[in-house]
Amino acid sequence: MKAFCFKHLLNFHNPSGTSRGILKQKESWFIVIVQGDKFGIGECSLIKGLSPDPEESYEQTLKKVCENISDGYETLSLELNYFPSILFGLETAFRSFESSNPMVLFPSDFTKNKDSIPINGLIWMGQKSFMISQIKEKIDAGFDCIKIKIGSLNFITELELIKNIRKEYSSKNLEIRVDANCAFTFSKALEKLKKLSDFSIHSIEQPIQTRQWEKMAFLCEKSPIAIALDEELINTEEDEKEKMLKTINPAYIILKPSLVGGLKKSEDWINVAANNNVKWWATSALESNIGLNAISQWVYGKSTNMKQGLGTGKLFSNNILSPYIIEEGHLKYFTNNKWDFSLFDQQKKLLL
Repeated sequence: MKAFCFKHLLNFHNPSGTSRGILKQKESWFIVIVQGDKFGIGECSLIKGLSPDPEESYEQTLKKVCENISDGYETLSLELNYFPSILFGLETAFRSFESSNPMVLFPSDFTKNKDSIPINGLIWMGQKSFMISQIKEKIDAGFDCIKIKIGSLNFITELELIKNIRKEYSSKNLEIRVDANCAFTFSKALEKLKKLSDFSIHSIEQPIQTRQWEKMAFLCEKSPIAIALDEELINTEEDEKEKMLKTINPAYIILKPSLVGGLKKSEDWINVAANNNVKWWATSALESNIGLNAISQWVYGKSTNMKQGLGTGKLFSNNILSPYIIEEGHLKYFTNNKWDFSLFDQQKKLLL
C-alpha cells in the first residue's frame, strides 16, 4: 500500500463574497491511497481565514501521513487533532479505498440514483443586483429553500432585499435561511434579529463572533429567529461540546466535516446534540466533488429530513467531473454520468 498527496487550486467561475472577503480560488489537497489497481481518494479542503489547520506545517504533515499510510487511519489520526481537514481527507480516503467501488463510500438508494437529498440554494454576497439575480435563478431552478449570506452589504439594503423576496414568495412556498458569518456586534444583534423576524426567517447562522457563550445564550433565549451554531463548533474540544451546547442552547448546529475533523467527529456532534434536543444539518465547505461525494453519501445515511447545504459543485470552473447533478432543489447521484480521474492519473505518474 502506498499513498501520495497533491494540491489542487479550485477556481471560482465568479468571485464569491463572504463577510471575510472575496474568494477567487480555494485550496484543496487530495490524498490518494494505491495498491495495485485498487485506490481510494480523500479531499483535505482549506478555506483561508476559517480552517483552523496550521498552515506552516500543513504540507509537511500531509506528506508524513502519506509516507506512513500503512499504519492505518486509527494510528495516523492520533497525531492530527489540530488538522481537521486532513482528518476528513484521510478518513474518507480509507473509506474509499476499503469500498468495493472507491466512489461509493456508503452504498444506498442515493448512490443507485433511486433517491435524492433536498438542499438549500446558496446565495452569495455581492451587489444587490447580483444577489437578486442569484435568488431568481435558484427559485426558477425549483429550490424551495434558499440561504442568503448577509453581513457585507448595508443591513437596511439586506432587509429590503429579503422584504422584496417575501412580497413574491410566502413562507409556505419558500424557506429563507440567513448566514451572518459572525458579522453582527452583540450590542446590535438582537435589534437586527427582531427586524429580520418580520420576514418569516427559518434560522440564522452564527450572528456574533465565537467563544462568547453567555452572549450567544442570551441571543438564543431572546431571539425571535432560531439560531444555528456554525463557526462555534470549530476548535471546540471534546470535553467542551456538552458544556457549550447546554450553555448556549441553540436550535440547530451545522456540521462541516472538513472543519470539525471528519465524519466520525461529526457523528460525535450529532450524538451530543441529540442529548440536548438540538437539531442539525450538514454543509459542504467549498470542497470539490470528491469531498462533496463523501459528505453527501454520509448525510443520506443519517435519514435527517432537514434540507442540507450541499450545492457547491457548480461554483468551480475546474471541479472534478462527477455524477452529481441538481434538479428541482435536490442533489442527485446520476449514475449515467461518470467520474473523471484524469487529474489523479497524471499525479500518480508524477509522484509514484
